[in-house]
Amino acid sequence: MQKRMGEAVARVARKVNDTVENKKDSLDLANCKLMTFPVGIYKAMRSVTEGIQRISLANNELKSITSRFVTTFSQLTELNLAGNYLHRLPEEITSLLRLRAIDLSRNRFRRFPEPLATVPALETIDLEENEIAEVPTDKLASMALLRSLNLRANPVGPEVRLLVRPLVPFDLLLSPEEPTPKA
Repeated sequence: MQKRMGEAVARVARKVNDTVENKKDSLDLANCKLMTFPVGIYKAMRSVTEGIQRISLANNELKSITSRFVTTFSQLTELNLAGNYLHRLPEEITSLLRLRAIDLSRNRFRRFPEPLATVPALETIDLEENEIAEVPTDKLASMALLRSLNLRANPVGPEVRLLVRPLVPFDLLLSPEEPTPKA
């Protein structure tokens, strides 16, 4: 077990070092079995955080994202958090003024993460395979740049299905309605 943990830590360290040394604009820590975002990464990446535009933390075991993470990587344009155990986002997500795409599919959201509705540059939101039943349709309709909202495999209510063009200027992706069983 400790050997596997050591290998996982070494893999994360290699990925972080590669990003820093090559001054890359993205950090890929997908599939690293992370339960939290390692605090040591903030220090290790301090010289390049302003240049990081894309981060993938997909398929880990994250239960939360901290406000420090959001404020440290303030220049993000893409954030992939798919396949974790997230159920909410910090309010500071609204400070990501350049964020265009966020993938929160396959998490544990029961409610639409409302802070996303005020992220000004957001074009794509993927919330497929969560547990979302209610969606703030009025707030979403006012998101000027939103182009795609994926709510497939969520138990959304019938009012969300009424959101069709031209009422909303974005593509709304939903699972097909289940046929009503006949008595």
